[in-house]
Amino acid sequence: MNHKSRPAYLIFSMAWRNIWRNKMRSLIIMASVALGVFSGVAILGIYKGILKSRVRTVIDQEVGHLQIHHPEFKKDFGAAYIIPGSDSLIQQLLGWTEIRALAARTVSTAMLSAATGTSGVQVTGIRPEEEEQVSHISRKIVEGSLFDPAKKNQILISRKLSDKLKLKLGNKIVLTLTNKDNDIQAGAFRICGLFQTINTPLDERTVYLRQDELNDLLAIPGQSHEITLILQSDDQLDTIHQRLKSRFPALLTENWKEISPETNLMVVSLDEYMFIYIIIIMLALAFGIINTMLMAVLERTREVGMMTALGLTKARLFGLILSETILLTLAGVPVGMGLAWILIWYFARHGINIAAVAKEAMSSFGFESWIFPEFPYDQLVMVLSIVAITALLSSILPSLKAVNMRPSEALRR
Repeated sequence: MNHKSRPAYLIFSMAWRNIWRNKMRSLIIMASVALGVFSGVAILGIYKGILKSRVRTVIDQEVGHLQIHHPEFKKDFGAAYIIPGSDSLIQQLLGWTEIRALAARTVSTAMLSAATGTSGVQVTGIRPEEEEQVSHISRKIVEGSLFDPAKKNQILISRKLSDKLKLKLGNKIVLTLTNKDNDIQAGAFRICGLFQTINTPLDERTVYLRQDELNDLLAIPGQSHEITLILQSDDQLDTIHQRLKSRFPALLTENWKEISPETNLMVVSLDEYMFIYIIIIMLALAFGIINTMLMAVLERTREVGMMTALGLTKARLFGLILSETILLTLAGVPVGMGLAWILIWYFARHGINIAAVAKEAMSSFGFESWIFPEFPYDQLVMVLSIVAITALLSSILPSLKAVNMRPSEALRR
């Protein structure tokens, strides 16, 4: 060790010994820091798990990775705005190796009428085999079954809608809608199954028919309004999106981020939310650290005065108190990180079921009541940076208090 680094080493060594002179006080500060880091990282992991689950739900059960429409379709869901040559387009897309599955749909708004009441709904005409590959529709059915090939004019409605209108399996309902020529059409259907997803608001306004039966009502036989795509990998989203837009410029191509902007906003805002949360935790810790270190400095008034009288410079005295505070703060970080990692590792495999206390609240926003946290490796730099800054700022006031003591007055105390 050279002569230039020796004073710094001595200051650091002295600071480490000093923090253990009052073990209880030092352990309390370390435990406070560990608890703050633990709670911050744990909340990050839980929130990250919630958002990841929501994104998977949006992609795998609701809108897919990408959707293709006529450019005018989404303005008023007009029946006439079909995708030109949809079957030919589907055949082309099936040849793309990046696309794992796709489904053609017909979509219309309608009034659902029953003996017990009426409700505005979005009618989605599906091809069951294709839809199963894209949204796993059979897994959503909680009562009854998917369309029976031997029967016609069947409809799937949600359990939420059935409860609202007091409908049961086998009940007849009437759908009234406008076809491509703006003529009002009506069709009678029997309920063959009830479905339920985690997105209650979406359930309440969605019903399913066979695509060919809905097309007959809309007077658009063999046509589709929507093609939903599922990719082999999430990482291919931007590449395939740009490829579709350049290959089919006359069509409207949107990814899930554009179709569900509220979900994307939550994802991109994660860092900002968590930054604010960690700052609040660290501010609360900072006041406790400052208060404790000021008490420690005042208790050592004579000691500080003697060291100053013996020639310890103000810069080194400042560095000594600074080092003590920083060491106390940073010593709790590994403990907090370790506890958070263990907790997240456990619940990432077993999950956290909050259905008993928040199932309805979660489903009203489209979130699962089972949470599988994920350790926020990509945000550790942010957390550690905030902790380091907190340690530095918390050490300034106690250090200045020690430096501003006059040796003669300190020795008389």
